[in-house]
Amino acid sequence: MVGIMQNPHSNPLSRRNLLMAAPAAVAGAGLLGQTRLAAQDAAPAATANPGAPNANLGARIYNVRDFGARGDGQTLDTAAVQAAIDACTRDKGGTVVVPAGDFIVGTVELKSNVTLHLSPAGRLLGSGKPEHYTAGKGVPPGNGNVVLLYAADADNVTIEGRGTIDGQGDKFYTGKGDNTGPGGNRAEAYVARPHLAIFYRCRNLLVRDVFLTRSAYHCMRILECRYVHLDGVRIHNRVNLNNDGFHINSSEYVNIANCNVTCQDDACALFGSNRFVTVTNCTFSTRWSIFRFGNGQAENITISNCVVYDTYGCVIKMRCGAGSRIENVAFSNLIMNNVTGPISVGLDSGYGRPAQQTNPRPKGMVRNLMFNGIRATVLSEGRQYADMPFRNNFRPGETRTCITLNGVGDEFLEGITFQDIHVTYGGGGTAEEAARRGVPRMAGEYFELGTLPAYGMYARNVRGLSLNNIRFEVATPDVRPAMVFDRVEDAAVNGFSAQGNPSAESLLRFSDARDVLLTGCRVLTPATVFLQVEGAASQGITVDGGDLSKAAKPLSFAGGAASESVKLRS
Repeated sequence: MVGIMQNPHSNPLSRRNLLMAAPAAVAGAGLLGQTRLAAQDAAPAATANPGAPNANLGARIYNVRDFGARGDGQTLDTAAVQAAIDACTRDKGGTVVVPAGDFIVGTVELKSNVTLHLSPAGRLLGSGKPEHYTAGKGVPPGNGNVVLLYAADADNVTIEGRGTIDGQGDKFYTGKGDNTGPGGNRAEAYVARPHLAIFYRCRNLLVRDVFLTRSAYHCMRILECRYVHLDGVRIHNRVNLNNDGFHINSSEYVNIANCNVTCQDDACALFGSNRFVTVTNCTFSTRWSIFRFGNGQAENITISNCVVYDTYGCVIKMRCGAGSRIENVAFSNLIMNNVTGPISVGLDSGYGRPAQQTNPRPKGMVRNLMFNGIRATVLSEGRQYADMPFRNNFRPGETRTCITLNGVGDEFLEGITFQDIHVTYGGGGTAEEAARRGVPRMAGEYFELGTLPAYGMYARNVRGLSLNNIRFEVATPDVRPAMVFDRVEDAAVNGFSAQGNPSAESLLRFSDARDVLLTGCRVLTPATVFLQVEGAASQGITVDGGDLSKAAKPLSFAGGAASESVKLRS
């Protein structure tokens, strides 16, 4: 420094001097970093010494190998991994590292302020022996609570890294599921197999970048949690029945982004009273449902910018019964490629309940749903997956499905909007299916309704329905109407285009519909009749403009409908 001061032309802060000094500074920083890491790696010894410095409490690193984990793919490392987590939480948190290796574990509990970091070549492998698992302490038993990784009533839990958590769930395959579907016998259900991860009543939960695979049951159950962030998670879960992806129940402030989920059962189930949920920039594929809603009070949820492919159940499935409410839910910018379903919304407060019931719960409610910017290719029937080791079985009601809005009895879905929707259906609907008028008065699973009498949309008991810029096409001929309205009230259909069939009875069929305005509609291919109106209760229907020239007749009437029920304006 003295020499520098004696040279009037030298500048100790010049760019050149700084660059020349940088290598030494970096080397010193690296050595300092190595020293700190060495001190952190010595955490087990430090925590045993009550006089040890505590300046880095909450920021230490705990390598599971330092606690006796072998990572050889044969030794059971549960106790060592749990010891690392316990030491970390005693020291007010930090990072538990799973280095390269295959670490076999049974049930492990994550705790507050602990980050579980999986290195890229690090794998936690679920043991194939049931005796190595227990129920999570404090986790309720619904849908089973035996688990590989769990946390209950914990804050600031994180799972991160490019490594893998592999449940080896194929070792638990028996061909039995949890029998929660229609007709299932719960007494014969198989629920004593481990879920991959359960988080119960946790706050500030973060899971990012990890690969989750081969669970024996659900992959990730998030129950009654608040402030949940799932980012960059990849799931491949197709080795057992009920292989869900994300199963979220009664949670708030949940953000799911940039995830890729391939599974056997519900990919992103939203059960119970979920609020303030966003799902964006994800891809999904499953045998059953992607976005499934049921029970509780679900509200203020947006799902956007997602790609759904090879899904052979129902992409969006919403079921609302007594005491439940689904409100303010928006779906936008979705691609659905090679799917069945594709959307089914049902309201039935009497479903599954005895006719006479004391203290009945209030009726359910579905209102304010939006579907915007959807492009879909809908198959007439599902297919077998090459990466699923057991056979898919499809029910008769899963063939030739369509968009379904289904209120039952005196219950109405309210305030539903579809905008900018273009769907190409597989087609193949028969005259017998087109003639159906007696769709079951129930709203259970979508397939329980049977094959519906419309190829594009079937709507029953809907009030306040808006359809804007909707286009339905078919890959093969279909003699069902493109759209059937049954007891639809206060509806506006603007810019609707659909393919007709000269062998079909009509392109559209309205039964007991009231106060419906159709504007700017187009018949894309030859049809016998544009709109057939049925039922004496039909009234207040207006057809205004559009191009109906490919229909031999604009209107027909049946089943007691009066010609005065429709105004036709050119």
